[in-house]
Amino acid sequence: MINRRAFLTTAPALGALVLAGRASGYGRDDIAKVAGPVWQAWKSAFLTPEGRVIDTLQQNASHSEGQGYGMVLATYFDDADAFRRMFQWTERHLAIRPDPLLSWRWLPAQANPVPDRNNASDGDLFYAWALVRAATRFGERSYLRRAQEIADALAADCIVEMPDASGSTVLLPAVHGFVHDGRLTINPSYYMPLAMRELAIATGVSALAACAQTSDGLLDTLARDGLVPDWVDISAQGIAPSERMPANTGYEALRVPLFLIWSRMEGHLAVRRMASLYERTRQPGLGVPTVIEPLSGVVLESSDDPGYQALAGLAVCSSQRALGAPIPPFTSAQPYYPATLQLFSMIAVTETSPECVPI
Repeated sequence: MINRRAFLTTAPALGALVLAGRASGYGRDDIAKVAGPVWQAWKSAFLTPEGRVIDTLQQNASHSEGQGYGMVLATYFDDADAFRRMFQWTERHLAIRPDPLLSWRWLPAQANPVPDRNNASDGDLFYAWALVRAATRFGERSYLRRAQEIADALAADCIVEMPDASGSTVLLPAVHGFVHDGRLTINPSYYMPLAMRELAIATGVSALAACAQTSDGLLDTLARDGLVPDWVDISAQGIAPSERMPANTGYEALRVPLFLIWSRMEGHLAVRRMASLYERTRQPGLGVPTVIEPLSGVVLESSDDPGYQALAGLAVCSSQRALGAPIPPFTSAQPYYPATLQLFSMIAVTETSPECVPI
């Protein structure tokens, strides 16, 4: 049993998020309260009063991804007001397509802030997942009805059969632009198995669960030869590096191990591959790899942002089934993306990997 008083006054806030959960009788609500200052710091840095999540490195834009990410966080931290503001802003500014899906980006400096009305299926997935969790967390059934609309639209327009006639399905990155010349262009980091399964259970859209099941084998195939890349092309001849999109293992693919661990798939080959890279490249004073050549493992870019350090610590700890992970304290001085991934990493620890307590 942890001495709560001593613990609360000495542990970093994110360490508190995990350690408190290991104390007998200390539940999720208590953990959210302990880590309240971390959530407040994230909101102060990246959330406007109107409910817009700002990507500070991308023209201060807002994305369906960021809105969905922020809303998932709000459900975890029991912040119904922040959730409502993000939901209302998103419905006003991004729910402008003729179908239930969201336009993928809003640019504040342009006369037409949504010049491209195409969607992003990962943004839609996290948005709908957040709505499902919020319907239970905040007792608001209308959120579930909106999640149902999105789930139905994702299944109808973004889940398609593999070109190999196997009957398996894949998740397209968007409704338009990723089917061409007999190939499907896929972003492996758009798969979040836990979100897909929970959304399928809540809405009855079984196509999401089936697609999540397929993703296990797809990611395993990609990881057999090296790291999972950002983008790949799938055709009747098999899987190949994307001809039109970045094919390195970069900032997008960094999410793959996190989402697998969060989905209780910490033993997946894709996690072990990335953990091995993190271990091989770990040296004092060097940043965490953020762009890597997937076959050779050559590091092309690195970062000192704590969020990427959290991803590395979680992957290594989960892969080794170790006790304790080198996850640094949270700071909102880092950009929106690593800051958000750091909070996701800590939630994954509390929900699935309590042995990976920050050390």
